[in-house]
Amino acid sequence: MFSKWKTRDFALIALFAALIAAGAFIRIPVPPVPVTLQVFFVTLAGLVLGGGRACVAVCAYMALGLLGVPVFTGGGGPQYVLTPTFGYIIGFAFGALVGGSIARAVPAPGFKRLLCANFAADAVIYIFGVAYYYLIAAVYMGGEVTAYTLFVSCFALFIPGDVAQCLLSALVARRAIPLLGERN
Repeated sequence: MFSKWKTRDFALIALFAALIAAGAFIRIPVPPVPVTLQVFFVTLAGLVLGGGRACVAVCAYMALGLLGVPVFTGGGGPQYVLTPTFGYIIGFAFGALVGGSIARAVPAPGFKRLLCANFAADAVIYIFGVAYYYLIAAVYMGGEVTAYTLFVSCFALFIPGDVAQCLLSALVARRAIPLLGERN
């Protein structure tokens, strides 16, 4: 896989890893919970780079954070694995892989396909994020976590912002893919 990649591929992977890191610190103050732009850059990476390269970009971002570079919204370091929100970061990698694979399964994906790919990626991110949150909060931290708490605090509050980011990502990717001359 890596042997087929060119210097340009690695440059784009590094660019998207940096954009995802920057997205952690770009906050849009929307009540009741501010929205970061990480989902936007993760889904955009999937659409523009395709599943494999986007997953590598997210894994590079994750590796930087786990090595101690403060690229996560709450800092960095190996201890971040024990935070309830780390599951979303794991989900970013799988979401980018799934979304990018769906989007780039055809040579010139249309807006509907890009948007559907983003919604699939977002669903994967939520599956990992909510499950991990429950495991850390209930099992590791020993707290009582109800289904209502999971639904509201891990899902419902973020849906409007994520839907907007998925829409914007699909719009940007629709223009960027032909400009970059990207292939499957």
